[in-house]
Amino acid sequence: MSKKVALVTGANKGLGLETAKQLVEAGVTVIAASRNLENGKKAVESLGLDIEVVQLDVDDNASIDAVYDYINNKFGKLDILVNNAGIQIESEDWAVNTSADITEDLLRKTLDTNFFSIVKLTNKLLPLIRLSDAGRIVNLSSILGSLTLHSNTESPIYGSKLFAYNTSKTALNSYTIHLAAALANTNIKVNSAHPGWVKTDLGTDAAPMSVVDGAKTSVDLALLAEDGVTGKYIHLGQELPW
Repeated sequence: MSKKVALVTGANKGLGLETAKQLVEAGVTVIAASRNLENGKKAVESLGLDIEVVQLDVDDNASIDAVYDYINNKFGKLDILVNNAGIQIESEDWAVNTSADITEDLLRKTLDTNFFSIVKLTNKLLPLIRLSDAGRIVNLSSILGSLTLHSNTESPIYGSKLFAYNTSKTALNSYTIHLAAALANTNIKVNSAHPGWVKTDLGTDAAPMSVVDGAKTSVDLALLAEDGVTGKYIHLGQELPW
């Protein structure tokens, strides 16, 4: 198949849905993955675009295996993987430090979804991505994963220290660096994307960026040219410090 095939996780709303929309409009065949299949179908129907929908719970091994089989049997390859699904369950107030009283359960739940499940899903799908002429893996990180900025008292994010969420994004950034190095001699590029502070359920209405603009970084990294970057931490074309 000459047409690119993309899987976008957490695509039933917000950034994931908008990313799926923009990729379809760019001529990509998109598979929108949603934990709740009916919610995913309703969201995609509201766009009026030709987007496939699959059920995917990134915390469930059987669900991941089923998605692998679906893509393998129908397309025989995967060109683009956008790891968009993620959670923040610590606090509605982002301007706090939870490190002194974080519970082990909350920390594990956050890391399971935002880090371990992404590694598991990506490594499962990697054989299909290796079959692409130009494989692209986009990990949805956050500027809140930057250790450089968190350790700088002058940084605008210094006061936002949700330990579980931030740590999960730092770990995800580490995975990006390591996986990009492992695939350096292939046609696969791996990057971390910071979408910005976006008006979503997670970002709230206080955020300054629209969902349309928030999806642009992921889409740009998904459609990188052959001479594009790999192993980088990007927001709207600009590199962020790890």
